Amino acid sequence: MSLKEFFSNRWVKFAFWTLLYTGWVVWLGNYWFLIGIAVLFDAFITKKVKWEFWKKEYKEGEKPNALLEWLDALIFAVIVVTFLSMFFFQSFKIPSSSMESSLFTGDHLFVSKLSYGPRVPQTPLTVPFTHNVLGASGKKSYTTLIHRPYRRLKGFREVEKGDYVVFGFPNGDTVLTKAPAQDYYQACRIYGKEKVIRAYGPLIVHPMDKKDHYVKRCVATAGDTLQVIDGYVYINGVKEKEYEGMQFGYKVVTNGARLSTQFLDKDLRVNLSEVGYNSVLPGYPDLTLTKKGAAQVSENSGVVSISRNIDLQPSALDSLLLFPFDGTAGTRDNYGPLWIPAKGATVALSKENLPLYERVITSYEGNELKVVGDEIFINGEKASEYTFAQDYYFMMGDNRHNSLDSRYWGFVPEDHIVGTPAIVWLSTDSDRRFPNNIRWNRFFKIFPKSVRNK
Repeated sequence: MSLKEFFSNRWVKFAFWTLLYTGWVVWLGNYWFLIGIAVLFDAFITKKVKWEFWKKEYKEGEKPNALLEWLDALIFAVIVVTFLSMFFFQSFKIPSSSMESSLFTGDHLFVSKLSYGPRVPQTPLTVPFTHNVLGASGKKSYTTLIHRPYRRLKGFREVEKGDYVVFGFPNGDTVLTKAPAQDYYQACRIYGKEKVIRAYGPLIVHPMDKKDHYVKRCVATAGDTLQVIDGYVYINGVKEKEYEGMQFGYKVVTNGARLSTQFLDKDLRVNLSEVGYNSVLPGYPDLTLTKKGAAQVSENSGVVSISRNIDLQPSALDSLLLFPFDGTAGTRDNYGPLWIPAKGATVALSKENLPLYERVITSYEGNELKVVGDEIFINGEKASEYTFAQDYYFMMGDNRHNSLDSRYWGFVPEDHIVGTPAIVWLSTDSDRRFPNNIRWNRFFKIFPKSVRNK
């Protein structure tokens, strides 16, 4: 028997797909799905049921219907891509410059769900190839008629400090229809709830697995104590690695001359749309640069001085912007210290530290919280302490002065973790015209673990 005859044998096909299917069922952990082996047996062996009911069976010599052939290919593609997106890889586009120059605005990524283990779909009734909305219409692309509790399958490893992580935006459960990119809770603190809803409402409420996706670097994991000193992160008293793509805002004073566009774009690789020249200074009051880029700027003949911008004293607005929004955080560059909640850990509760854990207790872990005078009640019972049900993480953008991250909305729950970037399959620059807008050097850029933690 030739190899071709062997692999075309119906029993061999049945055995192969049964092994794959059984492996998936074991991974899924729901053995009721083993009933599907009967479907495979009929599809390959007995063939009593026409499972591909949309397919037309042609008589000998009959010309295939092109429309039906395209329909067959489309249905197959929808089923396969949906399955892969649920359990293996999902497409994601970098929407902002908060991770430049590590991840660029316009990078199209495949996000690996296998790294940390995929979440079993909680809201499975979704329009194929969408996440939570239908294009520019802003209308929901899913229904909550079926909604399951959170469960994560086994992955290859846990989230580690230094990883790029894709996750559901913690504050993304409530979205303003007319300003979907705006943090609803932040807007309410600044302008007032009624004014915000009146101007940008109505509100859209998303379940946890349908929140918008963000990507940041994990700088602290459960149980760590984090502090930011002069812009640098310290974990348990140890300064973080200075990642190659990490950026800060610099004040650049020149002799009146502007830095050339070619120098800014080609050499410094800065986002030109965010470059602002001030003729009064003269120079650039807040030029975003890496450490290497700052050294290049300092060597420019037209530059008089360069210094890193550091927020030393909290402003009146910081108490509204910086987590936990009670005036104790400090500034974006001098922040904390802050302990990251860990599963099974217990903390004493008081009115003073409740702002740190209020959203964890209510929104992320589903409890009812009330404060009566100086007493705290959880699910109707007086509580002096709280034990966390899951791990939490602290995420920050590599562009430290242009990133809305955990400093602004707090902890990221473990159940919000989606995956980690695996490969860039396309990268475009919206500030350029085709074909110059295509970043050819970023095509098929792979993010192995060794590179992510470099």
